[in-house]
Amino acid sequence: MGLIGWIVLGAIVGWAANLVVGGRDRRPQGCIVSILVGIAGAFLGGFLFQLATGHPQDFGFNFTSFGIALVGAVLLLAVLSLFRNAGRGR
Repeated sequence: MGLIGWIVLGAIVGWAANLVVGGRDRRPQGCIVSILVGIAGAFLGGFLFQLATGHPQDFGFNFTSFGIALVGAVLLLAVLSLFRNAGRGR
């Protein structure tokens, strides 16, 4: 997948992950942050997929890649949310 494909997939995955993890007290993130979260989530999801199955995931623009990237992005946002809340003393 080319650079534009990664950016588009990252934006969609980042936006979807923000919807899944977001709550009432969480403000929406910007477009650039959504793209970065989506791309980082794709890498994390692909890494976890390879650990679990022993087979690398070839990321194309399809539903399997979207699902794996979404799981990675949701995990990434959940972990970041835990650290953010721990820093506030909640």
